Amino acid sequence: MTDTVNPHVFDATADNFETEVIQKSLQTPVLVDFWATWCGPCKTIGPILEKLAAEYHGAFVLAKVDVDKEQELAAAFQIRSIPTLVVVKDGQVLGAVPGALPEGQLREMLAQVGVEPAPAPAEDSTPVVAAPLDPHADVLRLRKAVEAEPDKAELKLDLALALLKIGATGEAEQLLDTLPANLATDDRAVKARARLGFAALLKDAPPEEVLESAINADPSDLRARHLLGVRRLVAGDADAGLAQFMEMLRRNRGYEDGLARRSLIDAFRVLDDDELITRYRRQMSALLLS
Repeated sequence: MTDTVNPHVFDATADNFETEVIQKSLQTPVLVDFWATWCGPCKTIGPILEKLAAEYHGAFVLAKVDVDKEQELAAAFQIRSIPTLVVVKDGQVLGAVPGALPEGQLREMLAQVGVEPAPAPAEDSTPVVAAPLDPHADVLRLRKAVEAEPDKAELKLDLALALLKIGATGEAEQLLDTLPANLATDDRAVKARARLGFAALLKDAPPEEVLESAINADPSDLRARHLLGVRRLVAGDADAGLAQFMEMLRRNRGYEDGLARRSLIDAFRVLDDDELITRYRRQMSALLLS
């Protein structure tokens, strides 16, 4: 659990290690402290590590692993003495350092892996979360913007992307076809065309509620699962779409020459959410290797 005083310190376990350490490290470096209650040096270095975690203001997080309670994790990391510190960054273990290092050496170790103290957050800074814009309202707003500045190609690209969100694929494709060469190769335009490829699969496809009913009646209806996954992906619910493709893979990885695997890979090319892609890539790899 997270320290109530220091939000950058938490207890890591076998159950939360993948999510709270490996996946977390894709955004923020994680320093893993392998320790035990009976270990004298651990009692020395522990408060120093927690002090640094507080002073660095989230530039890294400290994951504490009690080796007595988490023997599986200790064995996986081949921990032979404690305390031992392990740095995990970008989903990779960068190295292990045994012993109770003094504060100066701990700061040097963090600096070597690119971790520097972050500025303290302003005391009165309250994050303002904007309400999500209705996709149809967004289309109307962008239509007016294009009418006001018809020669501004960037607005046409924005409108094409907004149209895709409400399923107006025909008009979106027409707008993409009018883009100048410099925008036609823009990453957003390329992904939009890939999304159109998914949308083309939905021609004459049953509506979402019919597909859901078909799956409820027969969970092994992989054709319905595929179309439902595509529908949700095109509608912007990437997690739900990938979940359908993954379930297809679990039930029959060879269905239609590996349709589930191909759909997952094509979706990875379209999406922008690196954390979501990484999570499903791992699931896919684990399933294919099992």
